[in-house]
Formats: sequence, C-alpha cells, structure tokens
Amino acid sequence: MNNIADILIEALPYIRRFYGMTIVIKYGGHAMVDEELKTAFAKDIVLLKFIGLNPVVVHGGGPQISQVMDRMGIRPRFVRGMRMTDQETMDVVEMVLGGKVNKAIVTQINRQGGKAVGLSGKDGELIRARKLHIVHQADENAPPEIIDPGMVGEVTHINPDVIDTLTAKGFIPIIAPVGVGGAGETYNINADLVAASIAGALSAGRLILLTDVDGVSDPEGALISSIDAERIGRMVRDQSVSGGMIPKLEHALIALKQGVGKVHIINGKKRHALLLELFTNKGIGTEVTV
Repeated sequence: MNNIADILIEALPYIRRFYGMTIVIKYGGHAMVDEELKTAFAKDIVLLKFIGLNPVVVHGGGPQISQVMDRMGIRPRFVRGMRMTDQETMDVVEMVLGGKVNKAIVTQINRQGGKAVGLSGKDGELIRARKLHIVHQADENAPPEIIDPGMVGEVTHINPDVIDTLTAKGFIPIIAPVGVGGAGETYNINADLVAASIAGALSAGRLILLTDVDGVSDPEGALISSIDAERIGRMVRDQSVSGGMIPKLEHALIALKQGVGKVHIINGKKRHALLLELFTNKGIGTEVTV
C-alpha cells in the first residue's frame, strides 16, 4: 500500500501542473490492435479527463484498412512505401477510419465511463486539406520525380470550434484523419501530421505520439529522454536517426513551431504508457522540445 501511496504522491505535482491543459494524443500502432492495450488506453484517457485535463485523440488505422481491402479483393499499391489512394481506396479509407475504427475507440472509452464523440475532418470542416504532391530526388544529379499518391492530402487549415465546443461540454473528441478539400473532395492524411496540426490549432500543452518503439535512440541504442531541434537536425544529417522516426520528429517540430508546449514520443505497447509518461519523474519515452 505504501508503494501505491508513493506513486500517487509522485503524480500529484504533475496533475496540478497539467490541470485544465489540452493534450492531443496520436493513437496508433500495436496499441490499437491488442485487446488488453486498447482497454488500458481507454482507461488512461478517461482518467485524464476525470482529473481535469482535456484529452483529444487522433487515430490511425493502416492495418485495419489493409484488412478490409483484402477482404474486398482490392489490391493495395505502394510507391516508395506510400499507399496509392485512388477513389475506390479512398472510399474504403473513409469507411474504415471514420466508421469502424473511430466508433470502436469511442465505444471503448465510453465503456470505461468517459463521454467520447467520434469525428472526421469533414465534421464542421474541422480539417481542410489539399492534394499532396511529392517530389522525390534520389540524388542531386538525378532529375526530380513527381509522385502522385492520389487522394492523399496535406492540412491547410484546422477549424477547432467543434473540438472546443465538445471539450467544454465534457466530451472527449476522437478524430479520424480524413480532410475535406475546397470542392468537397475527401483526402486521406497522415495521422501524425493531423495530430500535430490540431495540437497547434488548440495551443495544446502537450502532443503525445504513440509508437511501437520506446522513443528516439542514440547511435548506441540507448533511449534519449529529451531532445531538441538542434540535436534532431544533427542526427538526421549524420543518419543516426532514420526510417519512420524521421517524419515523426518532423511532425513534432511542426507542432512545437505552432506553439505546442512539448511533444512526447512513447511506446504504446506498454500498458498505461500515457500515465507513466505524464505523471512520473522519469517518464518512459522521448520528450521533444524547441
């Protein structure tokens, strides 16, 4: 019992510090498919709300999209690791992200006593977007290659009114990363980018990116507990950080430039990862600062 009391006392100053703060959480990876982790995540979100924080969840759903496409006999196409999204694929993406995945998360949180509401970027024109064009250049001597990924978008504007209204009424917004274009067209958008953009628009105190790794590691493989923009630049240049971590760090820096207090990259495969990162002295992941 003393250990439990010690944990609560350790958490007290953080609870006081974060009271009333908006925290945006990008939910994805293994934490979205493991039943025990899904329940733990839902409990964490409800607890954050009950102790006075304002959690906003942005979720991914790549594996779930692939599963549905496979059942429908639609073969996915990838170019340089990016899913090509034609209209048929976009219909599946919107159905899975805005429907099945989103409502499953809402149900999980509501079963734990929260009041969650599902949204997509189309609701209240929450996420306005435009078509993403990618220019890839293998090296400086090669001509640039323009990649058209189809109905993949980038954020042009976040309208936070619907989130503010729901939060003020005690609801927890759960957001699918689907945006709307100027002519009403639908775009699939990277969930990390959407989370960073929403965090900036809300002036969130924290953005938390759940991943399947512990955070950013140094060249020897040790976890880096805190990292700033200057060190990120050095690590990208000397290739001591690579792969999927680079865009996560880029999105973290976007959020920080838009006024978000701090960004945390943590391992969502650990039970109650959110609470361990926010309310303990050591945390469990990497804190990204300006």
